[in-house]
Amino acid sequence: MAFSGAAPPKQPPLPSSDSHRRQESNKFLLHFAGGEKTSTDPMHEVGDRRRGSKRYLLLLGINYMFLFVGSVSSSLLSKFYFIHKGSSRWVSTLVQSAGFPLLLPAVFLPYYVFQSTQRRPFSRFTSQIFVVSVIIGFLLGLNNLLFSWGNSYLPVSTNSLLLSTQLVFTLITSMIIVKQKLTFANLNCVILLTLSSVLLALSSGHDKPEGLTRAKFFFGFFSTVGAGLLFALYLPVMERVYAKVYCYAMVVEMQLVMEVAATAFSVVGMAASGGFGEMKAEMEREFDLGPRAYCLTVAFNLVTWQLCFMGTAGMVFLTTSLTGGICMTALMTINVLGGVLVYHDHFGGSKAVSTALCVWGFCSYVYGMYMKSKEDAGEEKAAAQSSESSMEMGEIVTHNG
Repeated sequence: MAFSGAAPPKQPPLPSSDSHRRQESNKFLLHFAGGEKTSTDPMHEVGDRRRGSKRYLLLLGINYMFLFVGSVSSSLLSKFYFIHKGSSRWVSTLVQSAGFPLLLPAVFLPYYVFQSTQRRPFSRFTSQIFVVSVIIGFLLGLNNLLFSWGNSYLPVSTNSLLLSTQLVFTLITSMIIVKQKLTFANLNCVILLTLSSVLLALSSGHDKPEGLTRAKFFFGFFSTVGAGLLFALYLPVMERVYAKVYCYAMVVEMQLVMEVAATAFSVVGMAASGGFGEMKAEMEREFDLGPRAYCLTVAFNLVTWQLCFMGTAGMVFLTTSLTGGICMTALMTINVLGGVLVYHDHFGGSKAVSTALCVWGFCSYVYGMYMKSKEDAGEEKAAAQSSESSMEMGEIVTHNG
């Protein structure tokens, strides 16, 4: 609205997508820290950029901690289940999503108990977002099943190295879905990880567990690759969806819906294949550590998988799908070492070279990102200095006039 005889009032600039996302992430962190109440309208928030950045980095660190602990622990615990005579792939699939009730406190406590936010849970949760979350949840359930098949047949170290190929797929799908730019660092990372996977495949003949047929070994091999491909599709799709999500709390709510859908997929599969009876039988008679250890294994799997998936979702929302994939790939080396240390997996020369190629590819990408951030910071500083010089020149001209 303009006023006659006066310049129209200046409106504050709308925040960019990244700054908006950081602001909303900061507010979500305050909800659980007992901080100030916030407006239901994210555009009303005005805060200290320096402090906000620290809170953003803290939330980012918390999500990566979830991803780190969840990824390493879930990989080792899943293999622990199969080593001690657990045999149901559907049980292994179910535990990857059935821990969704652990997300309920994060969704409902801030509003109904702590009263630290004015945002009601699932507000602005449109029917479109709900449908997309359910569809992605079913695909996540299929991904979990493929992972279970691969993990039941392959050593932890081999399984982890194969899953590192998801970064290659993530780069390709990110270029198609979210228009990720192809850089030398990206391309170098793709080449190195592809070589790592090919080398591992060519040398995998002697890596079969005792009593496992070659056909089943390669079935597990390609199941794991398929899981990596599906998850690589999941990451950029979620980045595209998160572009319409205005706060971190909605990320948790979407994750809850997706996990419920993935659990429904697993429950239907178990019911159709007699998996519930199989679960009872292996708990009472087959699991060689006893029923109590079986229940503890399942319970800890529920927790660690929720940490892994929530950490992944948070990383994608706070950064990008490719960065989230990079962070997951960085943990694959830890999983490989965990399999060697805990389960004494074979770690020959070819696997060592594959691991080195993974690390090399990851480090080259991180270095490329570091140089890109320095270049962007230099450009922003130069633009700011140019703007200040233009303003000073304008003031001089006005004063002289």
